[in-house]
Amino acid sequence: MEKGLEKGLAQGRLQERAEVVLRILTARGVPTDEAARQRILSCTDGETLDRWFDRALNATTLRDVLEDLPQ
Repeated sequence: MEKGLEKGLAQGRLQERAEVVLRILTARGVPTDEAARQRILSCTDGETLDRWFDRALNATTLRDVLEDLPQ
């Protein structure tokens, strides 16, 4: 039962981090389409979310954050 609780807490922390990335993008006026929104919210890699967070702080476009988007 404890493993399940730990897993749930970890997933919750990842979800919160993803939501913070989206809030930063919104606050900066960066348009975020539904596909990108879902991609951010479904990310389960903490390092990726940290990288997106750092990039979102100075982003002017979604491509500044999600580096593999087409130009």
